[in-house]
Amino acid sequence: AFFWLVSLLLASLIWFISVHLSDREDAKLQYGLLVFGAAVSVLLQEAFRFAYFKLLKKADEGLATISEDGRSPISLRQMAYVSGLSFGIISGVFSVINILADSIGPGIVGIHGDSPYYFITSAFLTMALVLLHTFWGVIFFDACEKRRCWCLGLVVASHLLTSGLTFLNPWYEASLVPIFIITFCTGLWAFFTAGGSFRNILKCLSCKQEDGSRVLMYSALQVPLED
Repeated sequence: AFFWLVSLLLASLIWFISVHLSDREDAKLQYGLLVFGAAVSVLLQEAFRFAYFKLLKKADEGLATISEDGRSPISLRQMAYVSGLSFGIISGVFSVINILADSIGPGIVGIHGDSPYYFITSAFLTMALVLLHTFWGVIFFDACEKRRCWCLGLVVASHLLTSGLTFLNPWYEASLVPIFIITFCTGLWAFFTAGGSFRNILKCLSCKQEDGSRVLMYSALQVPLED
């Protein structure tokens, strides 16, 4: 979360300086600088994700040297999941905190002809961002470990695309639907990257069904018979 905050601080400084050095009366230029700031923010986030990966690799080597069996007690996949989840949570907090503050009032959403679905759409977008950062963390760490540059490029490209789709708001159908499609596809990718498979899902479901049938059978045996 700290690494994400530092990336946000640097991106904000770059955007702040570029705005003050430009013509504030030019609306198109200011909109272009906003898009530029969002792109810079995405690139800095991924750069700091890579820096965090390198830091964890150093820490992993240190943990392995002091352990009894010579192996680190924390796996790379666990670190990737925790890293992505922390990126997602802090990103979601910053995405929704101002919206929650505005929701206190005064005023009613949509009273001036705006969309009444602003808050619920923002909630779904925030949820998608949290999930995406978690999935990106798993894929990114695995790609760095296996040195798959094309995977890193796809992660950065999907992050840029997701950030760019938010500029379509308040046309929420054009932004929310593609973002959730990206979230679903990225989630499947992260699932298989982490070692998952459809065979494991079927095994998991079959085990749950067997456990459920055993519980029902045990409960039936425990019911006293009536005369």
